[in-house]
Amino acid sequence: MNHTEEHSGRQGSSGELHRDPIAAIEVYIVDLRQDKPYLGSLRDGETVNESGYFVRRENRTVYPRANRSLVIRAVTEDGVEGWGETYGLVAPKATAEIINDLLAGFVIGRNPMDRETLHDELYDLMRVRGYTGGFYLDALAGIDIALWDISGKQSGESVSQLLGGGVRESIPAYVSGLPEDTLGARCDLADAWRKRGFDSFKFAMPVADEGPVRELEALRARLGDDARIATDLHWTYSKTEAVELARQLAPHRPWFLEAPLPTEDIEGLSWVAKNSGQTIAVGEEWRTVYDARLRIDREAAHIVQPEMGHTGITQFMRIGRYAESHHLRIIPHATIGAGIFLAASLQATATLQSAISHEFQHSILEPFRHFTSNVLNCENGAYSLPQTPGIGVEPSDAMRAAMRRIE
Repeated sequence: MNHTEEHSGRQGSSGELHRDPIAAIEVYIVDLRQDKPYLGSLRDGETVNESGYFVRRENRTVYPRANRSLVIRAVTEDGVEGWGETYGLVAPKATAEIINDLLAGFVIGRNPMDRETLHDELYDLMRVRGYTGGFYLDALAGIDIALWDISGKQSGESVSQLLGGGVRESIPAYVSGLPEDTLGARCDLADAWRKRGFDSFKFAMPVADEGPVRELEALRARLGDDARIATDLHWTYSKTEAVELARQLAPHRPWFLEAPLPTEDIEGLSWVAKNSGQTIAVGEEWRTVYDARLRIDREAAHIVQPEMGHTGITQFMRIGRYAESHHLRIIPHATIGAGIFLAASLQATATLQSAISHEFQHSILEPFRHFTSNVLNCENGAYSLPQTPGIGVEPSDAMRAAMRRIE
């Protein structure tokens, strides 16, 4: 029995869970570098600068040449470990500094069972300093996951049980991103996953070199009429351009169009949702239910895509419940990570009746699946759900070897 198991669910004489406060918070960068950049090789005009970043020309978005993620370790006075993870692709030291310099001091000494109250207290700290998004809420998300993980271990329950119980033991998955350099090779890759039992796919417009219409047409011809094929438009179109593109894509029956407009154009997004004739999916960049409300209340989305690396468990569930109260479908997003926030996302998704699928970043999970001690599996078109207390995974020796502490 390890130290965490020894103290899981420990109770006092009154029968209440023993108060075991947080003693330390540590932040690590995890190296996820690969030979090929995320979404595939650099295109013409895309170069890596001295800081290791490059910009995809088609969506004007920055990416690191070497992927990485931020992992948070919280440990209680009795030695119970909780693991969290947050978005670490861009300027990860900025998020780490927010945790080390600011947030950790307000978490140490607190009872992890007060996780939602603590989340809201930390959220309130920065009301006059840009608290509504970005690095600050990413930092809060990572801590939030770690506190839920500890709470599960202390109570002997999985996070899905803490949230009221799961409605499914496996979660349908779609294959996301086809990081090959030609359309033919991307079709071959998608077909290989089809043969492995997957029937749902999404391609990324920035690397659809012959355009999204030709990409969808070719994938549809290769994968057949029954496949669900979505397109990620990466916030690049105006509202009129998006509607025109939707009409061009319509003969090839897209599953959904993701992020067609810049995220700040909420009124334009609402207009597209009402006039495109297609299913519109958004939400990966949201941090809170307040972001969701701005879009959902304006009928600007048909599918909601919360990203655990940005929301943490507390806000993920608030977004999910708000979406369900408006009869919307939920398909959680999964960004580049080491497996910890993916495990947390699966735990939370399992409790949402309206969740119909979950993103599967095969080019990340497959090579790094050994980074968690209870290996995350996505096979035959579905994720299996870890059943152990907390989020269900721990860093393996391989992940620990790839971790570098930021102090």
